[in-house]
Amino acid sequence: MASKIYRLTVDADAGGMRLDQYVASQVGELSRGVARKVIDLGGVHVAGRRTSRCSLTVRTGQAVDIYLDGRPLDIFSLEEGQVLFQDSCLLVVDKPSGVDCQPTHARFKGTLYDAVRRHLGGAQGGRKEPTIGMVQRLDRDTSGVTVFSIHQRAHAAMTRLFAERRVDKRYRALVAGVLVAKEDEFRSLLARQHRTNLMKSVQKGGKEAITRYRVVDEFADCTLVEVELVTGRSHQIRAHFAEAGHPLIGDRRYGGPGLVQGQEVRRTMLHAHSLSFAHPVSGEAMRFEAPLAEDMTSLLCRLGA
Repeated sequence: MASKIYRLTVDADAGGMRLDQYVASQVGELSRGVARKVIDLGGVHVAGRRTSRCSLTVRTGQAVDIYLDGRPLDIFSLEEGQVLFQDSCLLVVDKPSGVDCQPTHARFKGTLYDAVRRHLGGAQGGRKEPTIGMVQRLDRDTSGVTVFSIHQRAHAAMTRLFAERRVDKRYRALVAGVLVAKEDEFRSLLARQHRTNLMKSVQKGGKEAITRYRVVDEFADCTLVEVELVTGRSHQIRAHFAEAGHPLIGDRRYGGPGLVQGQEVRRTMLHAHSLSFAHPVSGEAMRFEAPLAEDMTSLLCRLGA
């Protein structure tokens, strides 16, 4: 299923139909069963509002927007091994690649936020809606360690830790080519380009972005680096390495190669390796590490790491 958006208006003949029946009748590639899954994920919006009610009756003249992101319709849930730490204030998880951190137009269910919400609801017996602070966001393709604050006492303190750069964030990235400097720093002002929606270094008007790296291993046509993310701008690592002439392997949006030694790479080779900070309430020093994702480990093995 390809990524598509359908913007429809219910005509007189369709008025009074069930939503799942209407969606299936208007989108030829969707059976009624698949339409139900799309609605359940949160990919259908009626009159501008997301709904998960398949039985909702559509009315003549209503706007129905259908968002398909082209990805599997399975609902992601946290598994035991993906929870790295949990106490009354924090939840630290090992996020798999291919999962959105926060809700999109195409899905609410199955995002990491939703999975955390369901995980906490189950842990608390579903008595009340859990409180979740999302202080860190990883791109959909990026795997690895990320943290949520899950209590009112922790929200503001965690936000301050990130804002004041008192969190040590280390990534592993596989970048194209061989880097001349084995350790270096990129420093620029980054701004989003409206035409392409990509981040780019600018002379003025952007936000300060600082990326440090050291070479971990070298191969014939690519390099494994450890990256210290001093600031946390959107797409910062991807933009800085692309501008340096070494885009991340698999990162097609920023010019990264999709093939390595004849092997197709299906996602950006970026992994959030470790996270260190002081506990927002107790002040205890904490460090969490997530092993490289299986696809990244497999690729490195083929390269001879």
